[in-house]
Amino acid sequence: MPRQLRIEYPGAVYHVMSRGDRREDIFLDDVDRQDFLKTLAEACLLAYPWSSLPLYLAAPEHRPRWLRVDRLLGEHGIPQETAAGRQVFERQMEKRRLEETDPQSLRRLRRGWFLGGEQFRQELLQRMDGRLGDHHSGALRLERAQAKAQRIIAEELDRCGWKEFDLAGRHKSDPAKLAIAARLRQETTLSVKTIAARMLLGTSKSANARLHHWMHHSLPATSPAAQTQLGL
Repeated sequence: MPRQLRIEYPGAVYHVMSRGDRREDIFLDDVDRQDFLKTLAEACLLAYPWSSLPLYLAAPEHRPRWLRVDRLLGEHGIPQETAAGRQVFERQMEKRRLEETDPQSLRRLRRGWFLGGEQFRQELLQRMDGRLGDHHSGALRLERAQAKAQRIIAEELDRCGWKEFDLAGRHKSDPAKLAIAARLRQETTLSVKTIAARMLLGTSKSANARLHHWMHHSLPATSPAAQTQLGL
């Protein structure tokens, strides 16, 4: 399987994988695997500067005055902030970490290309512009094209003073709708069939004919859009 695109920028959080060459095992046995996970967890949770766990486990005199631990401990059923209570909290965090290493729960990390909300996904898709190659998955390239198309449509609707629902009220041969469709065809890799469905232009065959006629009669022959090859 081709590797996913690495999107690098300051402040990013990365999913680091450990795997053997040619699908070879990287652990001798299950004990070896558990030792690796435990060491990794200790390094990530206790040593990394972005982790707040060491402060929660520290005695009050060794943590910032503004950090309140009573609420967090209370949510975990620990009534008092004592050395024993902090040890209980640490064991609970370790138990939770082990529960979250279930293979099914990690499937999204292993097979997906991002982890976060929709806004974060859109930001990453914008960063991919011009950086995807043939070795990247077709699904990722399609998702990138769809996101770019949505931005183009939003720009054009705003320029025309339209709302999304205005597309349905406009004729299939409306010049402004065809202009948007032509731009989508020129600037994205979406098929005419997909564009026709998104812009409500009818069937892909009729939309192809309308676009072909509009682009060759409404635009200068030297313009990039007029020279765009359509095809279904």
